[in-house]
Amino acid sequence: MTRDEKTYKVQSGSAPVGGRTEGTYKAQSERAAAAGVEQGRETHPKRQRTKMVAPPNNYLVPERDALKTPVLECRHLGIDFGGLKAVEDLNLMVGKTEIAGLIGPNGAGKTTVFNLLTKVYQPTRGTILLDGVDTAGMDTARVSREGIARTFQNIRLFDSLTVEDNVKIGLHNQVDCGMWSGIFRMPRYWLSEKEFHDRALELLDVFNMADNANDIAGSLPYGAQRRLEIVRALATGPKLLLLDEPAAGMNPVETEELMDNIVKIRDDFQIAVLLIEHDMDLVMGICEGIVVLNFGKVIAKGTPEEIQANPQVVEAYLGKQD
Repeated sequence: MTRDEKTYKVQSGSAPVGGRTEGTYKAQSERAAAAGVEQGRETHPKRQRTKMVAPPNNYLVPERDALKTPVLECRHLGIDFGGLKAVEDLNLMVGKTEIAGLIGPNGAGKTTVFNLLTKVYQPTRGTILLDGVDTAGMDTARVSREGIARTFQNIRLFDSLTVEDNVKIGLHNQVDCGMWSGIFRMPRYWLSEKEFHDRALELLDVFNMADNANDIAGSLPYGAQRRLEIVRALATGPKLLLLDEPAAGMNPVETEELMDNIVKIRDDFQIAVLLIEHDMDLVMGICEGIVVLNFGKVIAKGTPEEIQANPQVVEAYLGKQD
C-alpha cells in the first residue's frame, strides 16, 4: 500500500471544550472576524485554519506537506548539563512549509532546543534530521549552509554597519568570488557586489525597509531592528527559519505586521518557520501545529484549538487549581 492509499487522520479546528467560549482565543478570533464582516472587511487569511493530518508516523503536519519529506525531524532528542536534563526525549516534526510554534513557560527549555538545532550545543542523545539528512557531527556553520537560520532573544546586529551591510553578511553562503578577486578588485568581485546589493534590497523590501538601506543598524527603532534580524536570517537562504521571540518589545501594530510578514515569508519563500513566542495572540493566530515544553519535556502537541483546551498546558502556565 502506498502512502497515498493509506487513511490519514484529519484534524481540523474543534469547538471549545466544556462550553468555554468567552475566554478562548478561538472565540476572540471569531468575534474579531464577525466585527470585520460587520464593518465590510474581509477576514484576514492568517485566521483561516490549515487542515492538519497525521501520516503513518503519527506526527501532525499540514495536509499540503503530508507526502513530502519533513524539513525537520527530531527523534528522542536530549541534552544534559551535568545532572540536569535540560531537554529530554524530544520528538518533533515540522512540515516542509509549516508555521509551527514551540511554547512553554520560562525555563522550559525552548531556546535550548534552538541551540541544539543550530549546533550551538551538541545533543547528548537523539537524532536531528534536516530535510532527511542527519546533522550529527555538523557545526553551526555547516548547519547554516545546509539550511537552518535563526534569530535570537536579544538582538544581535552589527550596530555600526548599515542596514544593507547587515543583510549582505547574511548572504555569505552565496559568495561566488575568490580571495584574489576580492583583494585585487577584479571583475568577478564587482559583479558579486552588484548581485549582493540587488539581493539585499530585494529582501529588505519584504519588510518595507529598502528605504533604510543606508541607515546605521544601531540607529533603528527597536521593532525595525527585530525585522532587520529576520531579513538577515532570510539572506542565508534557509529551508527552516527559527524565530526566537520575534515579537518581544513590539507594540500591537508592529506585532500584527509581523504576523502578516511571517505568513508572507512562508508563502513567498516556500520555507518552514518554527517560532518561540510568549505572545499567545500571535502563536494562536498563525501557527498550524504547536508543541508545548515544560521542564524540558513535551507535554502537549496539536493544533491551536487542541492546545488551548489541554488541561496540562493550562496547568503549566497558570498552576494547579486547588
